[in-house]
Amino acid sequence: MPQLDRTVQRKVGLPLSWYDVLLELAAAPERRLRMTELGERVVLSRTRVSRIVDEMVDAGLVCREQNTADKRSAFASLTPAGLARYRETAPHYLRAIEEQFAAGLTDAQLRCVSSALSRVAPPPTAGRG
Repeated sequence: MPQLDRTVQRKVGLPLSWYDVLLELAAAPERRLRMTELGERVVLSRTRVSRIVDEMVDAGLVCREQNTADKRSAFASLTPAGLARYRETAPHYLRAIEEQFAAGLTDAQLRCVSSALSRVAPPPTAGRG
């Protein structure tokens, strides 16, 4: 993960943790998630997610919206600038995964990894980005 983070930051200047948030919001219905849902989907602590979302709000990539149905919670929503940044970063992220992980595996090994992962995680949702 640290090598992947360095690669993404070097290519597009975006921390991997920010990309993770953009990825989840881009895939979410209406491109927004309750903060608790976002925290469950990304690989970060709840307080770290809150701090990162605050930084991303300052950068104009996401915004916070009050949850009118539950005043105790808020939504993180992807802005048009955030969606553009996600789309800009995705090819670099995917290429880095290919170079740092998948390139060292044979087709048979990749099928094995794919099969194993499909048993523990649902397939990606259509319509990301």
